[in-house]
Amino acid sequence: MTKKQKKRLKRILLAAAILGILLLLTEVSAISEHIPFPENAIANRILMTLLFLIPYLIVGYDVVLGAVKKIGKGQIFDEEFLMLIATAGAFAIGEYPEATAVMLFYQVGELFQSIAVGRSRKSISDLMDICPDSAIVLRAAEGEGSDTGALAEIEVDPSEVEIGETVLVKPGEKVPIDGIILEGNTSLNTSALTGESVPVDRKVGDKCFSGSINLTQAIKIRTTSAYEDSTVAKILELVENSTDKKARSENFITRFSRFYTPAVVLCAILITLICAFFTNLGLSRSLYRGLIFLVVSCPCALVVSVPLSFFGGIGAASRQGILVKGSNYLEALATVDTIVLDKTGTLTEGRFAVEAVHPNEIDPDELIDIAALAESRSNHPVAESIVKAHGTHIDSSRLGEVEEIAGKGIRAIIDGNTYYVGNGALMTEIGADSHECHLPGTIVHVARVKDLNIKLCNSVTDSNGKEIPVFDPKSTEYLGHIVINDVIKEGSKNALADLRRAGVKNVVMLTGDNEKVAKKVSTDVGVDKFFAGLLPAQKVEKLEDLLAKRTGNVAFVGDGINDAPVLTRADIGIAMGALGSDAAIEAADVVLMNDDLRKIPVAVKIARKTLRIVKENITFSLAVKIGIMVLGALGIADMKLAVFGDVGVLILAILNALRVHRTRA
Repeated sequence: MTKKQKKRLKRILLAAAILGILLLLTEVSAISEHIPFPENAIANRILMTLLFLIPYLIVGYDVVLGAVKKIGKGQIFDEEFLMLIATAGAFAIGEYPEATAVMLFYQVGELFQSIAVGRSRKSISDLMDICPDSAIVLRAAEGEGSDTGALAEIEVDPSEVEIGETVLVKPGEKVPIDGIILEGNTSLNTSALTGESVPVDRKVGDKCFSGSINLTQAIKIRTTSAYEDSTVAKILELVENSTDKKARSENFITRFSRFYTPAVVLCAILITLICAFFTNLGLSRSLYRGLIFLVVSCPCALVVSVPLSFFGGIGAASRQGILVKGSNYLEALATVDTIVLDKTGTLTEGRFAVEAVHPNEIDPDELIDIAALAESRSNHPVAESIVKAHGTHIDSSRLGEVEEIAGKGIRAIIDGNTYYVGNGALMTEIGADSHECHLPGTIVHVARVKDLNIKLCNSVTDSNGKEIPVFDPKSTEYLGHIVINDVIKEGSKNALADLRRAGVKNVVMLTGDNEKVAKKVSTDVGVDKFFAGLLPAQKVEKLEDLLAKRTGNVAFVGDGINDAPVLTRADIGIAMGALGSDAAIEAADVVLMNDDLRKIPVAVKIARKTLRIVKENITFSLAVKIGIMVLGALGIADMKLAVFGDVGVLILAILNALRVHRTRA
């Protein structure tokens, strides 16, 4: 609890104690002569007013002052104004306990609101605390006696660190600027950025992002961005602006309040006048009915609980490493029924791995050994996957001349023999008796030229005048092929199943890969429909078709780098693995700070629960208030019920709004 909240609680408790004593005294005086009150009506009223004003002003002086100041500025139609005229009217007709109780319970509601908002803000403030206060930069020492070339540790503001400088980060300190580790191996706590509690290991050459906490060993980082362009600065800017973009429900409540408050004041006046002139209640009881109507009509439950619910939803998402740019996007996410996903980097890792080895009359290990040796000098992703699958040390002394054949593969001399490793076109060129594999993926064929002396049976000349050898099929031996595929992300299948459980009806995959590969991935992860062989512009066209046929909102999920056009066109753009990606943060409406697909159903679940709570609060608040307003106008409801209709509904709505924090991942 903050100091301000504790102070308000003390005022509430003190006012409640004094009110309780006064009520006890009035009850005792009614049955005993030991505590006499003045028999004169005017004197009695003055005394009672003064006595009950003590707890009233203790608990509600700030409301009275606030209302008076706003009246002076012409801003009269708000909840403080309603509280002031309702309680002043109650004092005027002699309902002293009710007047004090109304203010007392109103402040109880305000205290609950303050605590609830503080709890929702905590997750946001924790995120905002990722910004380091300073950075230790290694710069040339200055002054007499300093060694030439010596570096000194200088503490500066992170905004003063330039690109390319070396920053020292000690254990327990936050990384101030994005950069690459020059020295030291350590573990980093990235939970504030990604929502993941498990530390990640980082070594020399690895990237590390501002806002991470260094855990084990001091490291030196060469900065790769200015502070204002760093990950932490981008995130802070995103969070700070998230409350500016209101959902339709919030805008509705804002517009509703502007017309609602003047309308209920007018209705209260009309009820008072009708009862006074057309019934035998008299002026005092007629005014009492009008006051009951005013007290219960206060819209604070709506005004507070709706934005509080959205704010809580954004906070709950941020704790999971999910950044929502505004409550309007959270509301839109709640009504998504179609999720469109990119394949590479979203459903798959975006890195190749050997999936199958199909040798032809040789041992599988021998086939991998030959391919790995041939590909060992290449940095192509396919080559790297074969070398990784080899697993053991590669003896480069066995490798002779290596020639890369553009667009086809590699010719390599291994142990004195000539091998060709590449695609089907290369096998056709050398006359190898290869065949396509029944499995989808990238196929790497391996063949050996048996006799170099008879390999050329003739030659042809291409369009550029270059002579191309044509191999005699008898001179080549086909050794088999290796199937390589993009690795499907762990948890992709479960994530899509969770999406369906969260209420998403259609899951669609768009990819530039071929039909065979796309079909395999879609089958493995459980996609409803896929479109293959698409260029970036064609992805936008397919998304347009889906948008035209939609029944709910359509969300697109991509890596945020090459999918920016589709991210911006969808109703909701969700960027995955956006840590350090400016393009993702700029283009997307929802940013997942890591590449875990399982965060998407969590985001949908939080959004749906938030919107459900908002609708519950609106329905409940209006139903209770309208019911008690009608009962009050008919004279059935008293001031106590009116207080429940105002403060009670507010407290229940706030407690309901806090449920969003308990959304499980």
